[in-house]
Amino acid sequence: MALKTPGSTQLALLRHVRPADLRAAVQLATVATTGVIGIAEGVHQSVRRRIGLPAGTLPDRAGGLTGQIYQGIRGVTQLVGHGLDGALATLLPLVDEPALHPAPSAGREAVIAALNGVLGDRLEASGNPLAQPMELRYQGQRLPLDRAPLLHERLAGATPHLLVLLHGLCMNDTQWLRGGHDHGAWLARELGCTPVYLRYNSGLHTSINGRELARQLEALTAQWPVPLQTITLVGHSMGGLVARAACFEAQASSQRWPSRLQHLVFLGTPHHGAPLERAGHGIDLLLAASPFTSPFTRLGQLRSAGITDLRHGHVREADWHGRDRFGSAADHREPLPLPEGVACFAAAGTLAPQRGLLADRLNGDGLVPLRSALGQHEDPARRLVFARDSQRTFYRTGHLELLASRAVAEQIVQWLAPAPPAASA
Repeated sequence: MALKTPGSTQLALLRHVRPADLRAAVQLATVATTGVIGIAEGVHQSVRRRIGLPAGTLPDRAGGLTGQIYQGIRGVTQLVGHGLDGALATLLPLVDEPALHPAPSAGREAVIAALNGVLGDRLEASGNPLAQPMELRYQGQRLPLDRAPLLHERLAGATPHLLVLLHGLCMNDTQWLRGGHDHGAWLARELGCTPVYLRYNSGLHTSINGRELARQLEALTAQWPVPLQTITLVGHSMGGLVARAACFEAQASSQRWPSRLQHLVFLGTPHHGAPLERAGHGIDLLLAASPFTSPFTRLGQLRSAGITDLRHGHVREADWHGRDRFGSAADHREPLPLPEGVACFAAAGTLAPQRGLLADRLNGDGLVPLRSALGQHEDPARRLVFARDSQRTFYRTGHLELLASRAVAEQIVQWLAPAPPAASA
């Protein structure tokens, strides 16, 4: 039976919500409902212990008939969730015809990017369809790294200078366009480079994204349609950490693309962490201090691995592996300097109106402290060494305004433009 062509109303709806999203929503709802049941049971147990009643053998699980009721509710929730998921997995291929979908709306893409930033590790672990796979994109389309002829066709007109732009937490590649300005398009026009945009699940550990980016860059550069001379990575916020992670992973596995890497540009990158995540960890500790509120720490601990990596600016797997990411607030990182042989630049924003002591003490661009964005640290071993003329502070500039600032774009051009030939004697 042929599918009916949807009308304009249905097409508008499909740009924001697709039938496949129903399956993702069911999975999220099942996890959320189970989590709420756990919180309710935890509060129930805290009250029983407070008034001296027996609270069962497990601290957050009720015993006896009460425990059986909670367990029954969990079982029904899981049964309904699995049943719906199975039914949708069978039915959706019959009604979710890809040819019927217009280009996805910017709003839908932004919501998915934000959801991945907050819960991306859980989405991927559960196989949720909303988990964002990593993609290198050019002119709004994914580059097919496994199909060389189509890749060359997509990259027709590519230049010897590859520019890769990496977005930040809860964002995607389309959000480099801000206020009518796109650093990628600007640099392509001014420097003749070819801008390729990374899209990734920012809820995963930075090191995991760095490893996958290194692998994809190795595949892309091996198939670049013209002899590749220069690679430049520009990372905004978390994107800068992912760029450093990719460099580390590529060097550890002796990949070839770093031999072409000439520039690393960081825009508001929290090299040594951001206070927002440290505040989240503080709230976890505050909630855990009371037996009545401790079950609610589960809500705060829903935040993704990508977010907790921002507490201190994790780059390598060793920074977090084998540790409870909601446990100690101590900085366990081993010092990791900037990659050798690469010209590195740091642009930092501050909400302060001008240079001075106040600017140094203010909370940077509203999300990332000035010192963190410039790689400064009290411990000399952790300090990232940028040349004096390779860093600049932009005043009256917020974290997202670093993306829309023409002054930032002009500074990047100045940093990356080839030096004029020396005058002959």
